[in-house]
Amino acid sequence: MKQHHTSIIKATATELGFSFCGISKAEFLEEEASRLEEWLNRSYQGKMTYLENHFDKRLDPTLLVPGAKSVISLVYNYYPERDLAQPGELKIAKYAYGEDYHFVIKEKLKTFLQQIQGKIGEVNGRAFVDSAPVMERAWAKRSGLGWIGKNSLLLNREMGSFFFLAELIVDLELDYDHPIKDYCGTCTACMDACPTEAIPEPYVVDGSKCISYLTIELKEEIPSDVKGKFENWIFGCDICQDVCPWNSFSKPHREKRFDPHPDLAGMTTQDWREITDDVFEKLFRKSAVKRTKLDGLKRNIAFISE
Repeated sequence: MKQHHTSIIKATATELGFSFCGISKAEFLEEEASRLEEWLNRSYQGKMTYLENHFDKRLDPTLLVPGAKSVISLVYNYYPERDLAQPGELKIAKYAYGEDYHFVIKEKLKTFLQQIQGKIGEVNGRAFVDSAPVMERAWAKRSGLGWIGKNSLLLNREMGSFFFLAELIVDLELDYDHPIKDYCGTCTACMDACPTEAIPEPYVVDGSKCISYLTIELKEEIPSDVKGKFENWIFGCDICQDVCPWNSFSKPHREKRFDPHPDLAGMTTQDWREITDDVFEKLFRKSAVKRTKLDGLKRNIAFISE
């Protein structure tokens, strides 16, 4: 029965457009506990104090879903048909080109859970898309979807790292997948390329120095010691992914909702500097860029342009 239920779940994942689906046993993440504690003790979370909350829940899925037996990890591609980041122009991260992934994938997960219940019977569970204390990369690694790269992102041999991770934690016992080996080898491209030196050692990212953190999560003034180091990124950053050899295998997504507004490609540095409420609303109506609000985006633009 476990095997039958597992094959139903994996087939459903494919039907819903997920690139990969892996399953691991819902249990305490023992090896992650000390790593997370050390990372927090180094203050690598910066001002993201929410990462200090729910320490136990981050490590134990049964505290999120009582009776949890399995963590279903999923990969959803967002690599765009066209890279809009042009030399000399201001840039935003690829994941934010289209509609906010939280909305798109959450809907798919809701459908996924309903279909599982329809095909298998009563299954209790919860869906997660980067929106609760779930260590998604650790679960994805455990379920064989890839390995953790030196930039701390999950890497997959067939598609690199330009994808979103999502999880269903359910009270259903299934066949479990196994981790795969690390294929980074001696490569340090991501570490060498980071202009703010946010990867001080392999597999560890100092979040407080990451351009994505500084342009999105940090709500106060950007520290002056990173002035001139943003390489024109005004929302997020793709540097450590763009230089990763495994991303040469990235293929364009097929999710219409991730396509950018047609006017986004034509934005010049001058257009960004003069951006109005109306243009911001038009370009980013349902986008993750709204997280910074227009004021935050203007702060980032000014920081680079001054």
